[in-house]
Amino acid sequence: MAELASKRCPVCGRRFWWRKKWERDWEQVRFCSARCKSTRLDTTDRAMEDCLRRLLCQSPNKPVPLAALREHLNLDPDTERARNAARRLVAAGEAVLVQNGRGVAPEAARGVLWLRRR
Repeated sequence: MAELASKRCPVCGRRFWWRKKWERDWEQVRFCSARCKSTRLDTTDRAMEDCLRRLLCQSPNKPVPLAALREHLNLDPDTERARNAARRLVAAGEAVLVQNGRGVAPEAARGVLWLRRR
């Protein structure tokens, strides 16, 4: 079976694959779901990404927990928005998601997440 084409959602950072219903307009499809399509990234989302980038630069050899967002931005790191910010950094090639000391795919990540510089 041939490998299906895939893209990354610009909102949640998850990978999604070609579907038959998108056959005619696959080139125009940008979002993985209606929820992501209706969600707009705002200043809070960009602030989370910038904060995570700064923390990754400050400790290049150590993983950074998403819980650090609580200390630096007073935001709950367990929200889906924080996880999406981490996934967007992974999609951009700036970081790797880590669980139990090993890299994990953004689609498979569950529970407590850490980021490490690529």
